[in-house]
Amino acid sequence: MLYVAIAALLLALAACALALVALRRGAAPAATGTAHEPLPEDVQGLRQEVAALRAEGAYALKHLAVVRYDAFGDMGGHLSWSLAMADDDGNGVVLTSIHGRSEARTYAKSVNAWSCDQQLSPEEDEALAAARP
Repeated sequence: MLYVAIAALLLALAACALALVALRRGAAPAATGTAHEPLPEDVQGLRQEVAALRAEGAYALKHLAVVRYDAFGDMGGHLSWSLAMADDDGNGVVLTSIHGRSEARTYAKSVNAWSCDQQLSPEEDEALAAARP
């Protein structure tokens, strides 16, 4: 009786594995008829919209990193910061805010292909490197 139970369990596991392989390959189940039925028009439209959104999303500033630090030795609290923002191609901006006792200064530097024409501070370099995927 134990051998029959083990054989049934192994058969069930093999069937599950075959079903998983068929699903991953995109094979249509046998109950639906032909394996190459054309997709409904609304599904094709949705696929085109998703492809357009993915292409548009490549230009979104989605790679972000912030580095906080003390710009001056006599100040604490990490009130100064550098923020790098870039799209998939590495185009974007590095924003830096330097906080002193009586004032704060903010700088913006453009980034093209993960590099900047202007000299970057070590903190700005760190932020840009952390934002890069």
